[in-house]
Amino acid sequence: MSRRRTLGTQKKIALLVGAAAVAGGGAFLAATASNAAQTTPEARTKAAQDSGVCQGLATALGNNQRFIEGQRADPDAQSQARIENREAVVAEIERKQAASGCAVGESAQDPQAAQPPQSGQDTGDQAGDQSGDQAGDQAGHQTGDQAGGAAQAGEQAGEQVCAGSTVTLSGEGGAPAASSDRFPVGTKLRVTNLDNDKSTTVQVNSVSGSCALLNNAAFEQVREEGKFLIRRALIEKVG
Repeated sequence: MSRRRTLGTQKKIALLVGAAAVAGGGAFLAATASNAAQTTPEARTKAAQDSGVCQGLATALGNNQRFIEGQRADPDAQSQARIENREAVVAEIERKQAASGCAVGESAQDPQAAQPPQSGQDTGDQAGDQSGDQAGDQAGHQTGDQAGGAAQAGEQAGEQVCAGSTVTLSGEGGAPAASSDRFPVGTKLRVTNLDNDKSTTVQVNSVSGSCALLNNAAFEQVREEGKFLIRRALIEKVG
């Protein structure tokens, strides 16, 4: 009897050890599968250096954040309104970062971006001189080209693109231009602000995370006073 009981006890111990090994193996496999799922390329958030779209969004975010910092450092009577408008632009850029799989909140600053106006008069004043010279020279060329095109084909009709898109500014300086996540460099886009019927035709010169993102000079040509986001925009591909 004693021998049979001893063997019975040993068998029970062996069975328990085997069950523990099986359970442990299952847990190990589950953990391995979980870790594998978490490290797949699709699950990784893209950094700015990994994607042209993410880099464009990070640059736009950084330029707008720098503008806000400049307004807070040297405020005037209109600074709070400008800050609130730019914060709306920042929120829109961060939403696009999330939708594009980019790191939300990652920012970079374009070394060629226009400096925030220290006098507190916004890009409107900054573009005042630009618009004085550029609007004269550029409007002369633009009007000449557009008038010539109108004479030939009665104002070239554009192909509507990016339906429903809002338009913000990148914070970049230089001559009027646009950046885009889907149109190659050299593409001509006409952007119309339906709230004030102002429009501008610009060339795409870089990559961004939006269908159409305008630099400071281009945005100044179509924006409403005190606003830095065009919620009702008509974007047309014209060349």
